[in-house]
Amino acid sequence: MKIVREQREENVSLVRVTVEETDYREAVEKELREYRRKANIPGFRPGMVPMGIVKKMYGKGVLAEQSYRTASNAVFEYLQKENIDYLGDIIPSDEQGTFDFENGTEFEFVFEFGEAPVINLDLSAKDKLTYSRIKIDKKMHGDYRSNFLRGYGRLVDASKVTSDEALSVTLDNGEMNITDAYVGLISMSEEERKPFIGKKVGYKTTVNVNELYKNPSQRAAILQVKENELEGINPEFSLEITKIRKFAEPELNEEFFKMAFPTGNITSEADFDQFIDERIGQELSRESDYLFTLQLRDYLIEKAGLKMPDAFLKRWLYTINEGKFSMEEIEKDFDQFLKMFTWNYLQKHFIKLFDLTVSKEEATAEAKALAAAQFAQYGMPAAPDNMLEDYAGKILADKNQAQKIYEKLFEVKVVEAVKAKIKVTEKAISAEDFAKKAQEI
Repeated sequence: MKIVREQREENVSLVRVTVEETDYREAVEKELREYRRKANIPGFRPGMVPMGIVKKMYGKGVLAEQSYRTASNAVFEYLQKENIDYLGDIIPSDEQGTFDFENGTEFEFVFEFGEAPVINLDLSAKDKLTYSRIKIDKKMHGDYRSNFLRGYGRLVDASKVTSDEALSVTLDNGEMNITDAYVGLISMSEEERKPFIGKKVGYKTTVNVNELYKNPSQRAAILQVKENELEGINPEFSLEITKIRKFAEPELNEEFFKMAFPTGNITSEADFDQFIDERIGQELSRESDYLFTLQLRDYLIEKAGLKMPDAFLKRWLYTINEGKFSMEEIEKDFDQFLKMFTWNYLQKHFIKLFDLTVSKEEATAEAKALAAAQFAQYGMPAAPDNMLEDYAGKILADKNQAQKIYEKLFEVKVVEAVKAKIKVTEKAISAEDFAKKAQEI
């Protein structure tokens, strides 16, 4: 077997592999014997088909497959032996010649790969970045507090409509009379609520239910019919408000704290407000961490100044996606792909440099945190640990979700490791300024 590497421009190399009969003969014969064992040809018992017939029927295909596989394996062994680092994967080259598998015994296969650039990053306190921390303001605290309490509140009677109350109404169009129909203003926009603002029980008006609720399922609900029964219903109804109810926050008493925080860690309004600020702080920290990660990513990519084999990577993307995307589509999104590809390459460098690892316990803790966040969205801010443990196990059992968790944790460790090497100045900014900065990045 003969292997020759040819270095090309733009960090791309070709590898020409010439295989001879002695290189692939054993693999070809083994594969043909397997074909003979499985062959089902009329006139012959299973496993008794003459090898001459098997070769005539399958020999050319088997030779092509096994000679290519021999050459492909040889390339990987060669790169490993020569300690040559490459990007993406090895792909067949466009410079591939023609093959005569009918008569030939010696074949040259040509592969290409993108050479991995050398990373030279000398990080020190001279490298400076700003970590933006969002300040918690009164509105932020109040909104989060109200949203949290909404899950434990109740509806009480109100004298008039002020914002997002729940209305009980009677609808009548001469053909249908619906009492105690529900109109939820909370699901409407501010503009859609306007006609009801300031109105009291007994107020009458005319509405078009198709305009009141554009969603068929909502129209069916208010008219108390099935969706397939909507057609043919006259949408013009007289509407009379019979009851107005508004959301009332629960009293912050012992009963509420036991219900909302069964573990007993929150027992007073002061504790509750501190809990709210801590929750907001955790969410804002995730926002700040994410923005800083983007800043650090862009800074390191620019500082490293790696020369990537762009043309090869485009061909590689086209090849591995097996024609699912055209070269024009790949070209359109390539800049964004290259940024993420380069960042992943840099992360692998730092993982090796700093000997970073992610333990199973860390992955489980992250999965539990993800589970806790999901339970909180459904009104369970303090889910039992055994429930979180069980849900975390299900998350990690999913290969794709588990991979995302491990990738996230490795990225966090890379950021923290690099952060310790450079100078980072923390700055508190308003939510508005933070949003502007995030938009710029």
